[in-house]
This record gives sequence, C-alpha cells and structure tokens, in this order.
Amino acid sequence: MRVITFLAGLVLIGLTLVDGFETILQPRRVTHRFRFARLFYRSSWFVWRRLAVVFRAGGLREAFLSTFGPLSLLGLFASWVTALIWGFGLLHWALRSPLHGPETDINFGSYLYLSGTTFFTLGFGDLTPTAPGGRVLAVIESGMGFAILAVLISYLPVLFQAYSRREVIISLMDARAGSPPSAGEMLLRLARSGNIEQVNAFLAEWEP
Repeated sequence: MRVITFLAGLVLIGLTLVDGFETILQPRRVTHRFRFARLFYRSSWFVWRRLAVVFRAGGLREAFLSTFGPLSLLGLFASWVTALIWGFGLLHWALRSPLHGPETDINFGSYLYLSGTTFFTLGFGDLTPTAPGGRVLAVIESGMGFAILAVLISYLPVLFQAYSRREVIISLMDARAGSPPSAGEMLLRLARSGNIEQVNAFLAEWEP
C-alpha cells in the first residue's frame, strides 16, 4: 500500500509539472490527447454554463459568463498548486516521515499541512521532518514551490497585456459593427463608406 501511495504521489507531481510546462513554457502546440488543463476547462466551463442559466438572458448573464476566463485561469493555477501539495503529502505519508512537533498523533493531515507550509515556504517550524528522506523531500518541494510561484507571478502580467490589447479591439467593435456587433452590420457600414477592402485588415487583427 505504501509503495502504491508513493507511486501515486510521484505520478501526480509529474503530471502536474508536465501540464504546467506545456501550458505556460512550451512554445509549440501540444499534440497528445490527454491534458489536465483541457479537462479542467471543459469540466469547469460545463459547470459555469449551468450556473449561468440561473440568470435571465441579457446583460447580467453575459457579465457572469465573461468572468469565466480570468477566474478559470486562477482556478487552473490553484489546481496545480493543490495537486503538488497533495503529491508531496502522499510521498511523506508513504515514507512515514518522522516529524518533530507538538502533535502526538501524526496522520495524513499532518503530512498535508507540512507539504503546504513547505511549498509556500512559510517557515513556521511547528512540524519539521527529522529523517533524511523527509528532509530531502522538504528541500525539493520548497525549491519547486518557489520556482513555480515565481513563474506564475511573472506569467500574469503577460496575460494581462494580452487581454488589454484584446479589449481595445473589442471596444472598437461598436463603432465598426454596431451594438450588439454583427458581421452583416460591419460589412454594410464598410460598403456604405466605400472601404470594403478594410475588412481584410480587420480580420487580420483577430487572427491568433
């Protein structure tokens, strides 16, 4: 059982690191079918759409749906962090790492707490591993947590700039295609002004 738990922790950590690397750092397109990020977005979007039905069709529902993008991104980051904390907690529990602290009954919750404080480098010191294996895991997790949090924090401004550029283009839609915007209205306005050829430049702005 301890071997299975140890392997499960390694798999959870490995899959999370691979998914984070492919989502944030890898420049080329991912070709394999299974991705945690894809599963997360499909499942969370399904739930978000179901919740949107509670609101009446109109501005309130659209505003609720529009918050899915930024909130889901934060949710994805939080799911990665949670998975890594659980993964290292499983490793500690599988090794039965001896701990020094006020608790006399060491259980999985204790290891999970140790993993969380180590990942975020809180440094409380109320629970500390005393065996070499536990200490090595703590050092690895603290370094990994510091690196991952640094990557996520540096990634957010890049996304914010991309969203800002996108919002500028969206704000121009009312002038170009009416409110609410439609393709027919946009073509009609360009044709009336004699600038129908500008549609190519407009479409180029929306290319990824």
